[in-house]
Amino acid sequence: MNREEHPGHTDGGAERLVGATADGEDTAVEAALRPKDLAEFVGQSKVREQLDLVLRAARARGGTADHVLLSGAPGLGKTTLSMIIAAEMGAPIRITSGPAIQHAGDLAAILSSLTEGEVLFLDEIHRMSRPAEEMLYMAMEDFRVDVIVGKGPGATAIPLELPPFTLVGATTRAGLLPPPLRDRFGFTAHMEFYEPAELEQVIHRSARLLDVEIDAEGAAEIAGRSRGTPRIANRLLRRVRDYAQVRADGLITREIAGQALAVYEVDDRGLDRLDRGVLDALLRLFGGGPVGLSTLAVAVGEERETVEEVAEPFLVREGLLARTPRGRIATPAAWEHMGLTPPRQPPASAPGGPGQPGLFGS
Repeated sequence: MNREEHPGHTDGGAERLVGATADGEDTAVEAALRPKDLAEFVGQSKVREQLDLVLRAARARGGTADHVLLSGAPGLGKTTLSMIIAAEMGAPIRITSGPAIQHAGDLAAILSSLTEGEVLFLDEIHRMSRPAEEMLYMAMEDFRVDVIVGKGPGATAIPLELPPFTLVGATTRAGLLPPPLRDRFGFTAHMEFYEPAELEQVIHRSARLLDVEIDAEGAAEIAGRSRGTPRIANRLLRRVRDYAQVRADGLITREIAGQALAVYEVDDRGLDRLDRGVLDALLRLFGGGPVGLSTLAVAVGEERETVEEVAEPFLVREGLLARTPRGRIATPAAWEHMGLTPPRQPPASAPGGPGQPGLFGS
């Protein structure tokens, strides 16, 4: 999640050890850990196979690859795949983002400076301004843009021919893309969360590159707490490495990994302080719900957007929390995970209970 979207965000993904967005340190380390070609890329087997066919065919034709749309949660490898596309095609890559393109002129300046075959990576493409989006339609389809010169009745459109290029768009919210834009991509792929075994491969590869000693059980322990996300796995690996160097002999075992992640408040399912705070409030204060999102956010001392966008998606995916028309409710797995016993039956007349959905409503 980006701060531009939620200015009140106080415990964002970039600040959490298990957050999937990248901060400055992550960006620098990821550059060194990123695989350079599809053969090195771990996971996403279907996407890799399909993308390999697209790129091989383009190289055989001696042309540029079709435009590519990558969707999925942060930290799954969309930026890495865009760089691999450029490397596989032997082309340079230009990187920008949707929020940086707020006017059609911004996009025109970028497009007009592209060289033939260049890859343009547009991150968070769903946040691009509407005028720039409409200009992109023509650029993707006809490799041409119309530059408007002048204002009012005297304004004229000057067509500008563009060299063939490949646009790689990345989005965490594919549903926000308008159909005319989505339909202009020749290849679309959705990035799935990783299985623990795949994350273990990522961790072992990163450990070799970082010159970190880790055994199979240590890698498995970190993978199990990485929320299905390679970026989080690499971040946890670096923090466990620090602990192993300072408080142990440098070798990461299951025991050392568990001790290190306990220090950083990441439990055995990957929940951190914020996640457990949400569950604790839901269970102890509201008897498991239903409770409205705003009320729940106040109870944990966070902004509504922080709870909804940062904590909830993982809790729902883990089957610990459910969203209902009456509010958020805890599942039996949440009670078990937090070591609490659910009440025999919810008090029907309690404020915010089923009889009074308005008080704790969303």
